[in-house]
Amino acid sequence: MKYNFDEIIDRRGTNALNTDGFRGYIFHAGPEKKFPYADDEFVRMWVADMEFSVPPSILDALRARVDRRIFGYTSLFTDDYYNSFSRWCRNRYSWDFPKEQLCMSPGIVPALYEIVADVTSPDEKILIATPAYGNFKYATIDNKRTLVTTALKCDKGFFSLDLADFAAKAADPAVRLVIWCNPHNPTGRMWTEDELQRVSEIIRKHNLWVVSDEIHCDLIRTGRKHIPLGKIMPDYQRLVTCMAPSKTFDIAGLMFSNIIIRDEKLRETFRDNDRIGQEVNPLSLAAAQAAYEDGGEWLEELKLYLDDNFSFLVNFLRENIPKAVCRIPEATYLAWVDFRAVLPKETNLSEFFANNAGVLLEGGNALFVGNAEGFVRLNLAMPRSIIKTGLERMAAAIKKHNG
Repeated sequence: MKYNFDEIIDRRGTNALNTDGFRGYIFHAGPEKKFPYADDEFVRMWVADMEFSVPPSILDALRARVDRRIFGYTSLFTDDYYNSFSRWCRNRYSWDFPKEQLCMSPGIVPALYEIVADVTSPDEKILIATPAYGNFKYATIDNKRTLVTTALKCDKGFFSLDLADFAAKAADPAVRLVIWCNPHNPTGRMWTEDELQRVSEIIRKHNLWVVSDEIHCDLIRTGRKHIPLGKIMPDYQRLVTCMAPSKTFDIAGLMFSNIIIRDEKLRETFRDNDRIGQEVNPLSLAAAQAAYEDGGEWLEELKLYLDDNFSFLVNFLRENIPKAVCRIPEATYLAWVDFRAVLPKETNLSEFFANNAGVLLEGGNALFVGNAEGFVRLNLAMPRSIIKTGLERMAAAIKKHNG
């Protein structure tokens, strides 16, 4: 490979959530919480960012922008960024959108909080599929809306939508908004065209708003092609599509996301309620544009490396923890592993593996809303040597616990 994904990069001393924020995020605790392992002894397989260096093209773009020496108020005053991102969408997804629909946000999560408030009222409900990314729940309840869930069906590690239940929940007159995850986090499903068509028919039938979180759309297995919900619903105005270079190129800390809003009135409201006036960080803009212009080669090599990481995981589990259920997901760099038959009496797997294996991971309903008990999410976007160490520790802890 041209790029070295085996390199181990020391992230200590960078104020990284990955290294310094795990107590608060996973365990809702402060520095008083102690473990049998020192912080720098943990194998960190939890938060969804990568342990890889960003592409050299992004580093070059950041250096070049720093050399301009002024970082004043910045926004999208030219078409350069739109042209780069739009070309990426056409080439990768065979889908495009008009320039006026592109809005900016520091992240999809703050945009989601804003859109929930903009399109729903306190007496209305929001529908999501579980397990789910936790902020779908918090964007709902923090805005004092009611959460409605439909549980994905699981068949030997393969997840699918219960269309009958989804349709029944969507038919509730109080349901106003669907938060859709495409590809799905944490299961890694890439929804098929047929599945998306069926979901779109239900959304259209009830004239629902839909936010399609597509942040993982580039992180798919080699040879696959992402289908945006906007491509399935080309003329539906109540659709918001959320994409970002953050997950794809490991630049989440630069706080830059694309929010594509079709409805003109909602766009105006979203921009009016944006307290920073659609301004952007100049370094974030430079990085994002470089990613979409020159990051394709790096991404293709990354996908190959991730494919091999998933094969390594599945083979390791088969040989060492055979009761664990895990399929190679169609998308994301996150494995969703069923440990219900492995540790049936353990109610908090994050605590178990932190204390007994020195491995940090996320799982269960506390972090993934519902339909998630007994499952853990493993981040595989890291050098394979680290994954091997983490899995070996987990297997040893399970063997010792089960005698």
